[in-house]
Amino acid sequence: MRTREASLSSVAGPLTPDQLRKMDAWWRAANYLSVGQIYLLDNPLLKQPLKKEDIKARLLGHWGTTPGLNFIYVHLNRVIMERDLDMMYVIGPGHGGPGIVANCYLEGTYSEVYPNISQDEEGMRKLFKQFSFPGGIPSHVARGNRRPRNQLALKQVSEPCHGRGGAADPASQRLQDRQPDGAGPHQP
Repeated sequence: MRTREASLSSVAGPLTPDQLRKMDAWWRAANYLSVGQIYLLDNPLLKQPLKKEDIKARLLGHWGTTPGLNFIYVHLNRVIMERDLDMMYVIGPGHGGPGIVANCYLEGTYSEVYPNISQDEEGMRKLFKQFSFPGGIPSHVARGNRRPRNQLALKQVSEPCHGRGGAADPASQRLQDRQPDGAGPHQP
């Protein structure tokens, strides 16, 4: 059994430029997916100029909260891998739901639980539309009435992260090599 002191001393030196690049790419992709959930109904890859019909009429979710949650998520996964930790990331209540959903979508576990939300442009469209939308998921990490919603936020960060390939968007395309060196989610 490892002691806390042994665990802390096992990490030597600052992050490498490659780790920083991968973590920054992950964080930016999670932020894009988060803001897309808050604002967009359609046009998830912004292939066309935005139209009024692409934007949600009623916005819920806190953009101010979400980048911080995304920042913590990527760093917790780095620490989990470096120190072989078992931990939970507890967030909420509040409207930071887009952050945890975005990270679970990037790592692939969201699509495992909700197979209709695929890891492609159409899946992003559905992911964005369902957020804080009738029949979708709430703007905060919560359980729904009919079945658990956002249940991914309630499980251990160190166990569900599988780090699949399969880019969801141009930013995450650059993330397919994100797993080495503890830059992305933990792999079993």
